[in-house]
Amino acid sequence: MDNNVIKGKWLQIKGEAKKQWGKLTDDDLDVIAGEKDKLVGKLQERYGHSKEDAEAEYDKWEQSYRS
Repeated sequence: MDNNVIKGKWLQIKGEAKKQWGKLTDDDLDVIAGEKDKLVGKLQERYGHSKEDAEAEYDKWEQSYRS
């Protein structure tokens, strides 16, 4: 699934993102709005991940939504 699909389904899957990353607030998830770069940035901010680690974590999570 590409990032556009995540953005399009964000309202449906943001609960799953909240389960995956409990340190993200509802406000964070609203601001992220399904945008990979924003989610990666919030993962760096909330969890102290490097950009590479945050991107890898996102990619692994995103793969779970591929058909």
